[in-house]
Amino acid sequence: MLSLIQAAGWPIWPIIFASIIAVGIIGERMWVLRMRVIVPKDLLPKVLSECKRNGVNPEMISRLKKHSPLGQIFAAGLKNVDSSREIMKDSIEEAGRVVAHNLDRYLTTLGTIAALSPLMGLFGTLVGMIEIFGANSPTGSNPAQLAYGISVALYNAAFGILVAIPSMIFYRHFRAKVDALVMEMELQALKLVEIVHGERNS
Repeated sequence: MLSLIQAAGWPIWPIIFASIIAVGIIGERMWVLRMRVIVPKDLLPKVLSECKRNGVNPEMISRLKKHSPLGQIFAAGLKNVDSSREIMKDSIEEAGRVVAHNLDRYLTTLGTIAALSPLMGLFGTLVGMIEIFGANSPTGSNPAQLAYGISVALYNAAFGILVAIPSMIFYRHFRAKVDALVMEMELQALKLVEIVHGERNS
């Protein structure tokens, strides 16, 4: 591996740095964006059961805020449980925007890496081409410098594409997953509002 990095020259280091960041983001988002962590399936029945038993109280709302992102949305709605349906929905939507923003964390960076990695590879290719042209002189060409220029050009292009492809795949995967999670939270929050206001049976 070290020999490959040496053959690719100094332009490879920004690509390696970008790949390390991309791997970190992918690992972190895979751990955080789990359905059972973001949208626990048993949370809505538990909340409704507790509301019927004990009513809404500050201790319950505080516990919900710490429970999960869906719990934060439920807590925002239940704080306004005595208000109209519209006010309760507005508070849920406000909390939902904050939660959705947190779910999007680092995805812009991952998308940027996916877009810029080929350009960084192209930059390395241009550096290699400069080395190749520098190998030619009126007295003849320098084979060692020529070989080095070719390796810089090819390795950087290859590494740039190698980083860009998985970054783009995971970026699109996480974007779709966030959209699905937000949709599920919206549906459960709407169900909570309708049940609390007696417009729907649990």
